[in-house]
Amino acid sequence: MTKNPRILPNHPLLEPPLAGAIITVAILAYPGVQLLDVAGPLQVFATANDLFVDAGRPSPYRVSVVAERAGSVVTSSGLALTAEGLVPDSGSIDTLIVAGGRGVHAHLDNPGLVSWLSGRAALSRRVASVCTGAFLLGAAGLLDGRRVVTHWTRCDALRALYPAARVEADPIFIRDGALWTSAGVTAGIDLALALVEADLGREMSLAVARHLVVFLKRPGGQAQFSAALSLQGGDDRFGRLHAWIGENLAADLTIPALADRAGMSPRSFARHYRAATGRSPAEAIEGIRFEAARRLLEETDLPLKRIAERCGLRAEETLRRVFLRRIATTPGDYRRRFAAFA
Repeated sequence: MTKNPRILPNHPLLEPPLAGAIITVAILAYPGVQLLDVAGPLQVFATANDLFVDAGRPSPYRVSVVAERAGSVVTSSGLALTAEGLVPDSGSIDTLIVAGGRGVHAHLDNPGLVSWLSGRAALSRRVASVCTGAFLLGAAGLLDGRRVVTHWTRCDALRALYPAARVEADPIFIRDGALWTSAGVTAGIDLALALVEADLGREMSLAVARHLVVFLKRPGGQAQFSAALSLQGGDDRFGRLHAWIGENLAADLTIPALADRAGMSPRSFARHYRAATGRSPAEAIEGIRFEAARRLLEETDLPLKRIAERCGLRAEETLRRVFLRRIATTPGDYRRRFAAFA
């Protein structure tokens, strides 16, 4: 791990919290913050508290929204939040989360806020950002040498502003030691679920996800876009074809077969498809098959050979090569890390 003087690797507060201890979480807001960047993680921790109370156990989290000045904070949507003032140096923050939003850039040169964030980060067990909250972490010197992510539209800007950060555009969230960063908006919910899992275990994290009716508890290594969504253009002329492909992964998906279904000649289909999606049909189909295989690995105990067949990859070795090429790990290793039943 790259050393970072702002978050001391051997600081006692970086040790896991004691069993039964209340975990204090502070979510930093400011004028122009994105409402869901605050409310999404906040609700995850609140739901964990509710489930504990319903089971007759004390709440594991004490969560607060903090801002430079106590009182009303108007979000980018116009809805106001009520925030507490910044926690003093003598106060305890186990987990510090910086929310993102359009207003973040107005505070990058705010010496008081940046200094507070830098100082509090050094005393907290872990620090996290949602979406463009990563820019404030960068202003506080917390991203140097770290793997980080933000909203896909802001990755280039984050990279340009903080060149010492190792910005990755694809993941939903990244953990690099005590630093956690997430992609845009709803990815903050995925990040908070991962924090709950680290604190209270996978079973509780899944229980919170089910209670919130989250469609799928996504691991951080998943892409910000689903394979089908990433292929959509302005007119999405091949949307119906993509839906059919997703339901028929083991069918004949060669260019002639797809062109026939689209009512085009093979040459015309290949040209128009690349123009609409930015990818060749073969690249797109592999992405859809890969995403389907990942989901089966996470949610089922099907043998690898059966998963390969169901996803149209035919052989286990082909499945293995696709995983190594795309995420540099084997299907077996991926399942051991992310399977819901592991």
